[in-house]
Amino acid sequence: MKIAFYGSSLVSSYWNGAATYYRGILRALAGHGYDITFYEPDAFDRQQHRDIDPPGYAKSVVYPATTEGLRTVLAEAGHADIVVKASGVGVFDRELLEGILDHGHDRALKIFWDVDAAATLDEMRVDPGHPVLGALDELDMVLTYGGGPPVVDAYLGFGAKQCIPVYNALDPETHHPVAPDERFACDLAFLGNRLPDREARVEEFFLRPAALLAGQRFLIGGNGWESKDMPANVRHRGHVYTAEHNAFNCTPRAVLNVARDSMANIGFSPATRVFEAAGAAACLITDAWEGIEQFLIPDREVLVARDGRDVADHLAALTPDRARTIGQAALARVLAEHTYALRGVQVDRLFREHVARSREAA
Repeated sequence: MKIAFYGSSLVSSYWNGAATYYRGILRALAGHGYDITFYEPDAFDRQQHRDIDPPGYAKSVVYPATTEGLRTVLAEAGHADIVVKASGVGVFDRELLEGILDHGHDRALKIFWDVDAAATLDEMRVDPGHPVLGALDELDMVLTYGGGPPVVDAYLGFGAKQCIPVYNALDPETHHPVAPDERFACDLAFLGNRLPDREARVEEFFLRPAALLAGQRFLIGGNGWESKDMPANVRHRGHVYTAEHNAFNCTPRAVLNVARDSMANIGFSPATRVFEAAGAAACLITDAWEGIEQFLIPDREVLVARDGRDVADHLAALTPDRARTIGQAALARVLAEHTYALRGVQVDRLFREHVARSREAA
């Protein structure tokens, strides 16, 4: 079956936190025999910051972020058996969603894949003209990369026919243990772009512990932090390319996950970084959010902090041996239960069940 997938970017993770997710899911689906084309706009300098070459598991089509470029790629939707519009493309989001419904053929499976369900739902609650609200009647299903029961219930309440979480996961081919790299040597590292709905939590869970533990070393990676005032024991690395993520996770004594406000509030939303860190056998400290036990066991496979004081206490008590034990336990858990190969099985089953139902109805 042919998939036409319209998303932010497959070849660049620059200001694009969904890149690893797209890569893992689409690689897994290609292994089930799907013929995938990923359409992404030339926008936000992502093509100037590519971190992978066009992959073998999907055809990569980069189109001009213009009306003509949009028209050209939407015409391709009519040749696909499955048409996917992901959230957060950043340009022509409304037109892309309306376009896949207009251009996809009648028998095609039409999907909205929400990679930021908390934000989308917040927008829908205050905007009765939101394009997703208007499209739910024609969409066959909504897939999300997080959110669990709260997101499923909300989408069904808005009228979605189906809403199924397909969680972030680990691709062990790309994220795995490597040798330490002195560039990332520290006691605690955090990787994430500076975003308005994350900054206060980074201040609490990362910068406050740094201030409390002046004798320890802290490292922050990601875009936007260069203008942020930080304690003297914090270094900023700027954008960390995907190829450097393993060393970034393997080198520090511990790494930190900090959810955005909206994702922490709805729970059941492990970030890609959680599985990347676990895949590298890193000792992960995460802020607390509902549903974490579904993915990692607190105090055995992950350390959970309610605030910055908890982070500081965890770090002060964390020996290298304990850090290694936690990291190895996390790696074993995600390899057993949370790989993109397993997510691919889940999505393949969803697609084939839908096709079977459609044929029966016909």
